[in-house]
Amino acid sequence: MGQINNVTEFIFWGLSQNLEVEEVCFVVFSVFYTVILLGNLLIMLTVCLSNLFQSPLYFFLNYLSFVDICYSSVTAPKMIVDLLAKNKRISYMGCMLQLFGVHFFDCTEIFILTVMAYDRYVAICKPLHYMAIMDRGRCCKMLLGTWVGGFLHSIIQVALIVQLPFCGPNEIDHYFCDIHPVLKLACTDTYVVGVVVTANSGTIALGSFVILLISYSIILVSLRKQSAEGRRKALSTCGSHIAVVIIFFAPCTFMYMRPDTTFSEDKMVAVFYTIITPMLNPLIYTLRNAEVKKVMKKLWGRKVF
Repeated sequence: MGQINNVTEFIFWGLSQNLEVEEVCFVVFSVFYTVILLGNLLIMLTVCLSNLFQSPLYFFLNYLSFVDICYSSVTAPKMIVDLLAKNKRISYMGCMLQLFGVHFFDCTEIFILTVMAYDRYVAICKPLHYMAIMDRGRCCKMLLGTWVGGFLHSIIQVALIVQLPFCGPNEIDHYFCDIHPVLKLACTDTYVVGVVVTANSGTIALGSFVILLISYSIILVSLRKQSAEGRRKALSTCGSHIAVVIIFFAPCTFMYMRPDTTFSEDKMVAVFYTIITPMLNPLIYTLRNAEVKKVMKKLWGRKVF
């Protein structure tokens, strides 16, 4: 790099400077992370080992669970270990990789949620053509699109940060490397980079959110023509989707739909979308879904449930 870049590592301030709070957080987040791993793995195993995998909805749900595991694993293990560590350090390279991972999996998840909304739209509004429209080939192409989209978004974000000079201080008031806190440490004017970063993340978050709102509105309107039973079934799957979308997009929009500033609440909001949401997804999708519960009972035996 042509510029002065004598920062080889960053130091996190972490979630709290209070030791007792950190110890409590250590226990709580260790439990949360375990639930994320077990809950999402259970969904993946259930979908893959049963005939649910043939259904486009569960084909995508399987990958949503996989992305949730990857997404929380980019930040949670390091944060949990750091809660008990005196020095919360991360190398410059580690920081850039973490930044890439967070944005890659975050953006892929946004796209998968959007594709799942499209799947529900086709299932409810064009039921007779559902299997023709959502055939396996098209589902695979859509899935590939979500990964490619996530990769492109993330590589742009990292490319913008990597070319900035960092000459100290190197303390990040956060528990992982995110765009806004890292931008604050660059020893050059980052206004333009900040605008591009916000435009990149903001367009994706807001654009997808608007598409989701429109598709669910169309679904809800078209449900009026259906029988009471059909309406109840459709609402139960759509209800869980809408819950996940709101829980996921509200904090994301707060974080990335604004100019390059950092707020003291950022860490709490970040905890929400890096740990709470991946933990709630499996719960929402299994507890609200009769089909998944039925398959789980069949697969994992009556003893467990």
